[in-house]
Amino acid sequence: MDDAWLVSLAASPWLLPAVFALVVGDAFFVVLPSETVVVALGALSASTGSPQLWQLVPVAAAGAVVGDGLCYLIGRRVGLDRWHWQRTGRTATAIGQIRTAVHRRTALLVFTARYVPFARIAVNLAAGAGRVPLRRYLPLSAAAGMAWALFNVAIGSIVGGLLRDSPLLAAAISVPIAIVLGVVVDRVVVLLDDRRARGEASLAGETADEVPEGTIEGEGIPDIR
Repeated sequence: MDDAWLVSLAASPWLLPAVFALVVGDAFFVVLPSETVVVALGALSASTGSPQLWQLVPVAAAGAVVGDGLCYLIGRRVGLDRWHWQRTGRTATAIGQIRTAVHRRTALLVFTARYVPFARIAVNLAAGAGRVPLRRYLPLSAAAGMAWALFNVAIGSIVGGLLRDSPLLAAAISVPIAIVLGVVVDRVVVLLDDRRARGEASLAGETADEVPEGTIEGEGIPDIR
């Protein structure tokens, strides 16, 4: 199979700006295949030398941070239920699950949601609407965006390095591998978070049982009623 057109595309000067725009857009439109493109380009980089990894990773990370930041600003300005798409479908479900937890588990949610499209939108909207301080949110978003870019590019690069003579095949194989690994990572994080939440609930129950007489349960405040 002639892969010359693919090599030419990978070396195009317009490729990285297009990747940046695609990743930014994916913060709002989950149908855009930003992960797929980043993984595939990681494979092409390893097998053809273009695009350069030292360029691809920061461009993808910057697009992730800008897109998520814009979503955060929308949540901060308009809230969580002004627009129809915020009140329906999977986005609404995700928002309902996240809006009460975004302050308690900001770091965990920002990092893990980067790999789950609808959750990603919900977390960033909820962080903005919940007034999570920008000085707290932005470093977490930057770290999550860089981790996401490195994760996807690394998977593509490993497969591309093994299939240097077949760049198209390398790109095609690397994408489903990245999807499966992303699902595995998400499930592991969810299980660990559920275990932690159960531990906190158990500890809270034990603490409530030890509340002294004459205090409001769970608060340690004297009951003056």
